[in-house]
Amino acid sequence: MKNLTAVICLTLAVILGNVGHSHALQKRVVEIYLTNQLDDERGFCVDIKGHKTRAKIDRGLQAHTCYSYQGSISVDQGFDATELTKNKFFLPAFDVCMEAASSNGPTNLRLSPCRDEKLQGFEFQKAGTITPTRNRGLCLTVAGGNSRKGGGGSPVHLMRNLSLQPCGDSLSHLQRWATRDAN
Repeated sequence: MKNLTAVICLTLAVILGNVGHSHALQKRVVEIYLTNQLDDERGFCVDIKGHKTRAKIDRGLQAHTCYSYQGSISVDQGFDATELTKNKFFLPAFDVCMEAASSNGPTNLRLSPCRDEKLQGFEFQKAGTITPTRNRGLCLTVAGGNSRKGGGGSPVHLMRNLSLQPCGDSLSHLQRWATRDAN
């Protein structure tokens, strides 16, 4: 009986200790990465500006060195895999969704509490592009040119701007995306 009581107490402690982490327990997270590595062999992922748990949702999104090379997906790059299939790009650790600033383009991206908002609908197309459900002529696009250096990593992490730009062959290397679990 003592062993059963100990098991019950331990189970309750684990459950209660993880109440604040319920999203992490219930959600399978994936990172969304650009299929072209550009100038970083670790690749670029959709990322909240800021550093991991201290990311600033009011600053929006960027393309940033993928953290999965460290063995896990960072909270500021972790999207709910199930919600992606429902056209919601949901970051459970921050309880926010990706949102277009406008349904007309080109336009920027921001993060907002998830709701049934037309500007929060995005779809992975068969070709690997990510398009707003309200304007499939726009694609999630990484800025061309040179990357900016970040404040950490070894080698240093790299960053680029993200926006919605007209889809097109000349930008396809900056507009093709895929998802993956940690390496």
